[in-house]
Amino acid sequence: MPERPVDTELDEQTNRWMWWGFVVMVLMVAIFPIYRFYEPSNREADRAAQLDFLADQGGSIYSVNCASCHGLQGEGGVGPAMNSKQFLTSATDEQIISLIAVGVPGSQMNAYSLDFGGPLTSEQIEAVTTFVRRWEETAPDVPNWRDPLDLTSPDSNEGGEG
Repeated sequence: MPERPVDTELDEQTNRWMWWGFVVMVLMVAIFPIYRFYEPSNREADRAAQLDFLADQGGSIYSVNCASCHGLQGEGGVGPAMNSKQFLTSATDEQIISLIAVGVPGSQMNAYSLDFGGPLTSEQIEAVTTFVRRWEETAPDVPNWRDPLDLTSPDSNEGGEG
């Protein structure tokens, strides 16, 4: 078998490409730990921005659909007080989502999920939940949060006492 001639130009080009490939690989290996160091803080910032956006959107939805019964600031009215330390510390996000989505049988709280004949998507319900959850840090102590209009509670000043 005759020996093929060696193409030195092709060998040099191949070696050059291999060298650049090696340099790029070393750069990627060096950059990856830097990326891994900064990425969690970027994710946290993006998550906070997403929660702020959801809370803003939820505030708009709340004011249109919920405020007439639960009050503009969740203080209660015809419906229970949502801005209550007792409610917010005892209810999980899943429970709040379920209450909004399905409603409360035997009460004026209708189902708000599209799946149950209501006007809101699951994303909108999650936004309202995020908005309501924002009250938790500064929520007042409202022991009768379930029935804020109940004037017979021990906290009320009924009967001209005091």
